[in-house]
Amino acid sequence: MPKAPLPSFLHAASRLAPLACAAFFCAAAAAQGSKSSALLALRATPQLREALPPSGAALPVAVRADAFTGQSRQRVTLQGNAELRRPGLTIKADWLEYDQVSDTARARGHLRINRAGDRYTGSEGQMQVEAFEGHVLEPGYELLATGAHGQAARLDFLDQDRFTVQQGDYTTCQRGGPDWAPDWLLRADVLEIDQEEEMGHAKGAVLRFKGVPLLPLPSMSFALGSQRKSGWLPPTVGLDSTSGLNLMVPYYWNIAPNRDATVTPALMSKRGLDLAGQFRYLESDYAGEINANVLPNDRLRGRTRWGLFTRHSGTLRAPLAAGGPIGLYMNINRVSDNDFWRDFTHRGVSLSTRLLATDGGLSWSRGHFSLTARALKWQTLQDADSPIVPPYDRLPQLAARWARTSDAGALDYSVEADFTRFRALAHLTGQPNASRAYIHAQAARPWTAAWGFFTPRLQVHATSYQFDGELGNGRRSASRALPTASLDGGLIFERRASYFGRAFRQTLEPRLMYVYTPFRDQSHLPNYDSGLYDFNFATIWAANAFAGHDRVVDNNLVTFGLTSRLLAADSGAETVRLAVAQRYRFAPQRVTLPHGTGTNKGLSDVMLGASTRWQTDGGARWIFDAVAQYNLDKHESTRTTVSARYTPGEYRTVNVAWRRERDLGSQQIDLGWQWPLDRIWQHESWRGQASAASGCNTGRWYGVGRMNYSVPDRKLVDAVLGVEYAAGCWIGRVVMSRLQTNTTSATKSLMFQLEFTGLARIGNNNPLQTLRNNIPGYQTLRDETVAPSRFTRYD
Repeated sequence: MPKAPLPSFLHAASRLAPLACAAFFCAAAAAQGSKSSALLALRATPQLREALPPSGAALPVAVRADAFTGQSRQRVTLQGNAELRRPGLTIKADWLEYDQVSDTARARGHLRINRAGDRYTGSEGQMQVEAFEGHVLEPGYELLATGAHGQAARLDFLDQDRFTVQQGDYTTCQRGGPDWAPDWLLRADVLEIDQEEEMGHAKGAVLRFKGVPLLPLPSMSFALGSQRKSGWLPPTVGLDSTSGLNLMVPYYWNIAPNRDATVTPALMSKRGLDLAGQFRYLESDYAGEINANVLPNDRLRGRTRWGLFTRHSGTLRAPLAAGGPIGLYMNINRVSDNDFWRDFTHRGVSLSTRLLATDGGLSWSRGHFSLTARALKWQTLQDADSPIVPPYDRLPQLAARWARTSDAGALDYSVEADFTRFRALAHLTGQPNASRAYIHAQAARPWTAAWGFFTPRLQVHATSYQFDGELGNGRRSASRALPTASLDGGLIFERRASYFGRAFRQTLEPRLMYVYTPFRDQSHLPNYDSGLYDFNFATIWAANAFAGHDRVVDNNLVTFGLTSRLLAADSGAETVRLAVAQRYRFAPQRVTLPHGTGTNKGLSDVMLGASTRWQTDGGARWIFDAVAQYNLDKHESTRTTVSARYTPGEYRTVNVAWRRERDLGSQQIDLGWQWPLDRIWQHESWRGQASAASGCNTGRWYGVGRMNYSVPDRKLVDAVLGVEYAAGCWIGRVVMSRLQTNTTSATKSLMFQLEFTGLARIGNNNPLQTLRNNIPGYQTLRDETVAPSRFTRYD
């Protein structure tokens, strides 16, 4: 067949693909006055379909070139700007041959392939078009979803989602000028990419950073997205003042979609070899995780160290559970010794957790009735400089509750019964073990309306004790019954208001509550679970000043308060809140905790509070909270807390807090921040995303940290200081911390981390978690993103 001009070839192409015609083909034919009636008419559509047609569907193929030879429906050879298209696939080259019978395309010279936005280049190649099987020589590749790219000696397509690279490399750093080199690069003898499973596997690999080889990797698996994959994870390195140099090499086992495990051998230069593991599971009726570690010979402590932390919750389908399934939960927290909490904070025990609970229980409910059975045992981690009295174990605790909340205008009532066996070492607690049973019943009749509310309430609290030993009065049993009556009411006034050019609804909400509980002498009763409520805006309205059930305070008091709020007129969101509340006792408080003191007759301290949630027109957010407990007799604040947060934009936040407790002589200043340190960032649109649009040649420094300073002691209590560098395709961070373990010593640590976008994190796992736990409002510099549309690379 002789060479034909473009319009005649388009006519031939329409016979190859009679069901479709690319828009630019038809436009070119129309511009040259083609009279072919075989061309399909174009129809405008506002939608582009992201999903490709299913595999195996009969799809049209269209070709074009400067010149072609061949036979219709058999084989065609294209020369000069050769191009083959089918939905989701484009092949371009200087020379291209397409065999329709075998559905095979061969190409050479400036080969370019685009499949659903993924790009491949090479010198020559061959492919079965529909199956997307074949090879490319001297290839380059670029993946749309992650921005990953590389070059190789050969690339083999296994199917539409999988390909193998021979003697190639892999990076997510954006290409630059002719002398550009990526900041990080993974070179491998064989690199397998599976985009369906979102996993990659490298054999004979070396990871380089800034041209320096970091890790030789005989075999390495990594996730292209959020999928999980069994294999060795990058090693973790840390340094702290107690354990020395720490090297951890975790192995991840993806057992099933709903189960996985991580085993982490660790070598600590000052302690020895440690083995830790985590197992997680998620089933239809239950879920949980198990964390454990063992250090067979701790050279610093001279003994074996271990820890076990489990969480489990679920339901049991019992045949006799007529009301529904039986709920089950079980939590185990046990360690080998008292020093575990300060030596292994990363194992799940924080510096503020010295009481470890092992807790398990069953629950069942039907309608308004519920039953609970529970067992609780504590492990107390003692410190010689600040010993604490161990709490009581509950072995067992049985509880039942019947409660009903009715519609408006009806009676609300509830009855709660509980039996608990309290056990502890008597020589540590100074009081005998006991069995305690109580019944707490209450009834209320609320009236509510748009303008206010009124709720009278009556409560009865009855308690009975059986002691293992004699009390100071010689008795081995005791009982107590107390009623409590209260009247609680408030009004709500509203008006329209305008401040700073914004429309609001302003409220004025006065509230008054009277509580009466007669006095019963309870000084002879031991205390097993009662504690004094903290005095704040929530507890000032409570009918009992004590938590637990061993003390019921005598009350003859009235509480009054006033709240005013500014609500956004359009959304109803609270912007400003101002509140004040105070109590007046008609009689002094006589019921106290052991060694406690009561409250005198008359006015209590005044509670003052203010809070704002304000966003400027420019998007900056201000958050301010202040609470003060003010003594009118002494004309001074007993306790004050003031905190503020300023967030003008992403990755910019400053937190300041001042706390003072005059009675304890405590005054602390807390400062936390995340803030850019420079303006060297040419890509302001980058938001820490895993995208090829983020260049590795530019970056930004961030300062992060938190400091807690004790004013009376004139010293830094806790401190976390660090810097982060975001370069688009990688993130680096260095974090130093100092955490006070007791009044005379502190643990210091140095942590670092490298995040390679699209590959892995290398370094200590603690830095990122440390920043999240210590800096309110902290944002990670790399967020999860949605894969871009394939039409962003439609060519």
